[in-house]
Amino acid sequence: LTYITESVSTFITGSRSLGSTERKLGVSRAQFPSCDVQRAEVLSCFLALSFSNFFPSLWPRWKNWWVRGILTLAMITFFFIIIYLGPMVLMTIVMCVQIKCFHEIITIGYNVYHSYDLPWFRTLSWYFLLCVNYFFYGETVTDYFFTLVQREEPLRILSKYHRFISFALYLTGFCMFVLSLVKKHYRLQFYMFGWTHVTLLIVVTQSHLIIHNLFEGMIWFIVPISCVICNDIMAYMFGFFFGRTPLIKLSPKKTWEGFIGGFFATVLFGLLLSYVMSGYRCFTCPVEFNNDTNSFTVDCEPSELFQLQEYNIPLVLQSVVGWKTVRMYPFQIHSIALSTFASLIGPFGGFFASGFKRAFKIKDFANTIPGHGGIMDRFDCQYLMATFVNVYIASFIRGPNPSKLIQQFLTLRPDQQLHIFNTLKAHLVDKGMLGSLEDA
Repeated sequence: LTYITESVSTFITGSRSLGSTERKLGVSRAQFPSCDVQRAEVLSCFLALSFSNFFPSLWPRWKNWWVRGILTLAMITFFFIIIYLGPMVLMTIVMCVQIKCFHEIITIGYNVYHSYDLPWFRTLSWYFLLCVNYFFYGETVTDYFFTLVQREEPLRILSKYHRFISFALYLTGFCMFVLSLVKKHYRLQFYMFGWTHVTLLIVVTQSHLIIHNLFEGMIWFIVPISCVICNDIMAYMFGFFFGRTPLIKLSPKKTWEGFIGGFFATVLFGLLLSYVMSGYRCFTCPVEFNNDTNSFTVDCEPSELFQLQEYNIPLVLQSVVGWKTVRMYPFQIHSIALSTFASLIGPFGGFFASGFKRAFKIKDFANTIPGHGGIMDRFDCQYLMATFVNVYIASFIRGPNPSKLIQQFLTLRPDQQLHIFNTLKAHLVDKGMLGSLEDA
């Protein structure tokens, strides 16, 4: 404990050196991890130095393994807690993560291009973030909570003129940018204007898709995110113990053994997690607004995706497994597609981020999470995964929503409602459906 206290005091105060600790432990300075207090890695250094003090002969590679392992378990625990708190808390967390990722990327541009003298740069960047979020989340609220919007007068007005208000807000920022142009900084100002908009496209748009996935049911949010986390962990584990063959030059520590091992582990994990979660309505039902209780609810009759069905096993595999049929949820079949993407394509989001960091000669986006870099370092694959899930749902899962159609129908004028009713009645009579219903 004395040694730990001395070590912590060393890298916090900066007034001592590690020399005294080296002499007491009988180890060389090379065995200690490098700790730079200016980078705000106090917790990471504390854990690393603790392992150095208690296990001075432990290889630096294993020290890093333990440090990353402990912090990974802490982040997974936090993830379980916010899931338990419900979808509204999850949406809030997504918003906070989005803001932090935007801050990290904007800060990199601010430092790399030495934009310290640019007038209004930071103010305009955050203003554009506000405008884009207002546009996207306004569209989402109107789409998913139409009844609530139509019931409240202020929300109805904002919904009716939402796009015009959004455009007016953006136009204000655009004019502010033009007015802020300074002769000696023209090129740099346009560099940063483009930097801000590309960041908005990458971060805000894709975080908005995460919210859309969450509204379809928490399972569409939790399973993809968990598959990416599982792949990241298992690829690291397989690479750590069996890795020999480099995978890609952008990430020298990535290996083919880790890539392949992570793939099989993630597919198996996705099947098991999907089986467990498909049996709970709180995970499978979409988030809806209940007019009677004035609250958001997650309760419904599970769709066919989340009802056990019997499938025939191919003849080739029957001799291997010894079964002819298997009972599983249809969602588990979709989970194979999700986990496959998370394993084979998802890592390219990380490779893209690695190339970005190498281009600007930085190690991490930030030092927010000790031992893991910034928030963007942890969510580079998640954003790509969220886009795929949204496209997958729109292409293979989502169909017309009767409840939304009825909500929009009730907002029409009486003459418009009557016209639609007569058109629908004539259509059903032509198909013979209305006559059969009347006879019954």
